[in-house]
Amino acid sequence: MARAALEVADIFRADGPAWRQLHAGHLSLGQLKVMSAIERCRSVEFGGHVLRCQACDYTQIAYNSCRNRHCPKCQASAAKRWLEARQVDLLPVDYYHVVFTLPAQISDIAYYNKSVVYAILFKAASDTLRLIAADPKHLGAHIGLTLVLHTWGSAMTHHPHVHGIVPGGGLSLDGKRWIACRPGFFLPVRVLSRLFRRLFLAQLTTAHQAGKLKFFGEHQALEKTKAFTDWLKPLRQVEWVVYAKRPFAGPEAVLAYLSRYAHRVAIANSRLITHDEDGVTFKWKDYRANESHRHKTMTLSSDEFIRRFLIHVLPSGFHRIRHYGLIANTGRKDNLALARELLMCNKPDDATDVANGADGDEQDHATFVCPECGAPMLIIEIFMNGQLPRAPPIVIGGSS
Repeated sequence: MARAALEVADIFRADGPAWRQLHAGHLSLGQLKVMSAIERCRSVEFGGHVLRCQACDYTQIAYNSCRNRHCPKCQASAAKRWLEARQVDLLPVDYYHVVFTLPAQISDIAYYNKSVVYAILFKAASDTLRLIAADPKHLGAHIGLTLVLHTWGSAMTHHPHVHGIVPGGGLSLDGKRWIACRPGFFLPVRVLSRLFRRLFLAQLTTAHQAGKLKFFGEHQALEKTKAFTDWLKPLRQVEWVVYAKRPFAGPEAVLAYLSRYAHRVAIANSRLITHDEDGVTFKWKDYRANESHRHKTMTLSSDEFIRRFLIHVLPSGFHRIRHYGLIANTGRKDNLALARELLMCNKPDDATDVANGADGDEQDHATFVCPECGAPMLIIEIFMNGQLPRAPPIVIGGSS
């Protein structure tokens, strides 16, 4: 029999209770909720339903998901739903991938000021792209962009950065034509980097003056204005890392990228290798090494693994996927319609169907599909949290 794949939930169930007791009083309510949700995800504690295939009578139990955005098991279905909506927004142009990162010194204080610093990161990055793109010396156009916040490196260390997905062009400032960027080139990276640095530090200074930042331990002296100003000076002189990758190979590649990145969590279950008395061993990628030596394994104590996972829990209600400019929620529909008119293209038929909720073949849109024959499965019983189905079927498995 094949060994069950290791999951973050397994580590939390085994070592979570002792870890919570050891760190009692030092965990946020949000972190405790994430641990609880992941531990109970797709278990009898969340209830579920019994499915039966209409064609072959195959029967299956499906336990409910926690749907927590930090849960590795729940992100695939969340990404699928989100991507269906994003298909409507795609234009027949090149798309570029831009990344804005923060220096390590800023990352250190961001951990205790997540809501404030992450919000500044979003605003500084989006303002930088839109201001440079609108400058007639560069593109001279209003652009749209999607930013996705990641707070981790491959080894789950704290490394806040945003990934930007940007169409290669925009509407002219008078709104009468579409202006495309040069083939293979979006905007100058050095110009983006320096404006991003200036905007971010200006907004961080404003937040400090308003008393919105908190400091602890070795950074506690930064509460004083002079100490904070002196601390910022070296950061104004170093280059901040902003880079743009080559354009994606068509809209399908954009969607493939978004499916991997938009709903990613600190570590996927697929990267976990073992959990034993030595700790947790997982795969990671060392970007400082040569290409041929980047893929490595790392072993952390269970205590350290859980700590690293939980430092990436976001504040309640904080949105880590945001849209700006032409695709901001308020004017997206009209802006995209105008862009398509100027580009002389129509909305894809399949995207229109998704947007309108069009019904198609019942089997194609079935919520649950039989793993044996592919026919739709119907819910024949629902059981609540903590309950068991009345008559457990012979074959058990699946998920909601």
